[in-house]
Amino acid sequence: MLGGLYPRGSQTACGRSWSRSFNRLRNELFAFAYNDSNEGMRPVLTAAPKISMKLMICKDKFSLAQSAAEKAVTTIRNAELTNGTARIIAATGASQFEFLDALTSAQEIDWQRVVMFHLDEYIGLPDSHPASFVKYLQERLIGKVGIKESHLLSGEEDPAVVIRRVGEALRSAPIDIAFVGIGENGHLAFNDPPADFETEEPYLVVNLDEACRRQQLGEGWFPSLSEVPRQAISMSVKQILKAKEIVCIVPDSRKAEAVRACFEGEISPSVPASILRTHPHTTVYLDSYSAALLKPSTKSSRLDA
Repeated sequence: MLGGLYPRGSQTACGRSWSRSFNRLRNELFAFAYNDSNEGMRPVLTAAPKISMKLMICKDKFSLAQSAAEKAVTTIRNAELTNGTARIIAATGASQFEFLDALTSAQEIDWQRVVMFHLDEYIGLPDSHPASFVKYLQERLIGKVGIKESHLLSGEEDPAVVIRRVGEALRSAPIDIAFVGIGENGHLAFNDPPADFETEEPYLVVNLDEACRRQQLGEGWFPSLSEVPRQAISMSVKQILKAKEIVCIVPDSRKAEAVRACFEGEISPSVPASILRTHPHTTVYLDSYSAALLKPSTKSSRLDA
């Protein structure tokens, strides 16, 4: 059985947890407002809001998966007890394998009370294709635990119809927890750089850049780059950030450069997943390999933007 959450600052399977404080407005320490007076326009210095993101660095992808699953189980179970249902967003890809194995092994969740939403899907890809995320979720999550209500993004249907149907269901009630990853190019879902940080639409059609398409090839989903689709349906950045909690799962050395850019650079559409630093209830799970390029100060001290 999976245990409960560890208190912040305690020792866990992932070592020690640290909070990270950041400004909401792209790493600016202060916000400037202007007011009108008899002296004309003058700057007024106001403190920008600060928020916290929890960073967990684990020994390997297996301890990462276990720790992230413990967090997820607690949140889902609490939502079921409080609301009668738990609404979740599920991520896909090779980085989620061990996490989904740990999550679906948990005994505490009543999966028939879970409502699942889908982060992204390739346009034009049949649901039967080995790289289909519909297929992935049916095999690795829905079918394993018996989820009764899932809102999947079909790559075979008209994208406008899919976006409207799933978007309406998504907006009907708050999301309790979203599971996400970080791409090798820093993408969040299929929001490749430069990502749209402004749209209020729950889903959008996006163009996949070459780095993203090469990642899909490198993970073995497609036999050649020419067969990787060039467009996808993706949940928008703002919609992801509307989740009450976000669990970000990022194992493996191939993600190390993206992790460094996300957590040591500017919050910018050029590094889409850096926006996670603006969410007050995000926990990022790294292993020793994905965290390898982080500065010691990032790992061990409180950072003020």
